[in-house]
Amino acid sequence: MRRREMLIAAGAAVVGLSARFSFAEEEKEKKAKILFFSRSAGFEHPPIARKGKELSSAEKQLVEWGKAKGYEVVCGKDGALFDGDLDQYDAFVFYTSGDLTGKTRQPQPGGPMSAEGKKKLLEAVRDGKGFVGIHSATDTFHSDGIDPYIAMIGGEFITHGRQQEAVLKVVSPEFPGMEGLDEEFTIHDEWYAQNKFPKDMHVILLQRTEGMEGKMYRRPPYPAVWARMHGKGRVFYTALGHGPRNWDNPTFKQILLGGIDWATRKAGPDVEPNIEKVAPGANEAAK
Repeated sequence: MRRREMLIAAGAAVVGLSARFSFAEEEKEKKAKILFFSRSAGFEHPPIARKGKELSSAEKQLVEWGKAKGYEVVCGKDGALFDGDLDQYDAFVFYTSGDLTGKTRQPQPGGPMSAEGKKKLLEAVRDGKGFVGIHSATDTFHSDGIDPYIAMIGGEFITHGRQQEAVLKVVSPEFPGMEGLDEEFTIHDEWYAQNKFPKDMHVILLQRTEGMEGKMYRRPPYPAVWARMHGKGRVFYTALGHGPRNWDNPTFKQILLGGIDWATRKAGPDVEPNIEKVAPGANEAAK
């Protein structure tokens, strides 16, 4: 190769390398965009209840937490959002209840989710978008069998007892958001009894049932916080977050933000199933 040709080739390689570095830096600095969806067709929990056009307390908090973490958080209750462009979002955070394609008990901004919108959501997650469910997100889209949404999120709400303190056991200490937590710790919330847990679930926090008040808890320990892979998408769920006092708890904030970091691929690897090892009786009915 002549000297001139060698210099041209070397120059092109440097330009190409610089462009790749520039693109990588741009991708690194790009904020992940999250849709916080809180439509309630069933019971609307206090943290997501709006007063007029003002955002709810949970929406305001997640927007602020997102800014501090480098996320752009968009809040909405209109089901028509899922008929639009879902590619713009890196993850979806759901604090929802009931059949989102039907009528609501309380007035809600916008209209219901369409059947096509629900399908688009599930396809988006399967194709690689992140999904984070909070508290009543498992009290959403019930059916006699296993609804596709329930199959995606990884569990279904049955009932709950009174709000009380309960013990959670950390069974996945390396998961984002578990930093500094004791192996077992006590926290106050409204505890869901749930079932329809799949075999491919990765349990993060285990719900200890010994000493809990309520016949629905007379069962073996079961998952309270978990993660799973849904196709290419990362799905995270926390049963915590019933009331405003729970949202003001720094432990809840740490757990939720850790889950969002994982779902958006900001932290942690893909997870392996562990439910049959750490919670073999998870799907056993209450006695």
